[in-house]
Amino acid sequence: MGFLCSFVKSVALLWILFVSTRAEAQYSAVDARSVDAFLQDHAYKALVHPLTGIAYNASVPSAINGVKLSVVRLRSGSLKSRGAQLFEFHLPPGVRVQPYVLRLALVYQNLGNWSATYYRAPGYTLISPVLGMLAYNASNLAATNLSELMFMATSEPISINFATVKVPEGARAKCVRFDLNGSLEYSNLSASQTCSTFKQGHFAVVAELTPSASGLSTNPSSNVWKITVGSVIGGFVVMGGLSVCAIALLRVRKTSRLAAMERRSDQEESLRVSEIGSTRAPTAPRIRTSPVLESEYV
Repeated sequence: MGFLCSFVKSVALLWILFVSTRAEAQYSAVDARSVDAFLQDHAYKALVHPLTGIAYNASVPSAINGVKLSVVRLRSGSLKSRGAQLFEFHLPPGVRVQPYVLRLALVYQNLGNWSATYYRAPGYTLISPVLGMLAYNASNLAATNLSELMFMATSEPISINFATVKVPEGARAKCVRFDLNGSLEYSNLSASQTCSTFKQGHFAVVAELTPSASGLSTNPSSNVWKITVGSVIGGFVVMGGLSVCAIALLRVRKTSRLAAMERRSDQEESLRVSEIGSTRAPTAPRIRTSPVLESEYV
């Protein structure tokens, strides 16, 4: 019975995690910012005696396996005068950081197969992983939960190369920028499959797929009813399992309590064993009050 209850509780926790994960599929700036803070903490752990301008790969927990995380420490003056290149991101000279700090850390994110979990563009389908480039103050590498620094290109735009992305046949691909405040900004994808921007954030390539080209619905709410019905049914199943488990536990406790009472009764009313002929049998002790005949009261 204990195994059954543990199994039901595990199923309940997994279901809650599944429902919360599905709910996060719609882009939420709050959830995304929590992920950014979490990844920043892990990125800074890779900066052990770092060299300026060298990118370091950071490890992530196995729970989010597939996410790629890197970090590089730079001087603000060097970034402004020379720019920087970090994987798909090219930051041209002229990038300004606000508020000004002497040293900053650029944290690169590639959310991989977790992209659609935290980011979604209504009416479009992600056809590339979500890539992020955020800046943080690097004066204290032991700091956690840092606020992002704002950086912006002033002369030439920042470019993000999505050359390896395959656009489905018949799809109209666009670039999307997920701002830190939760807003979305769309732009055209260049012939070289490059997205351009003057601001920081998270970027991806999305496609507005037609039903004839993909066989998929372009309505972002087309699966909402499926998730809702599945959540309700799953919730009833989990609640039913927990109820059965609770009733079974109450019965087991009641049975155990009765058994304990019987054991105490047996111990308190122990009988002596006497031999009657060749037979051994329990006998009650002598009574303390001697019987009195009724004739004695006459």
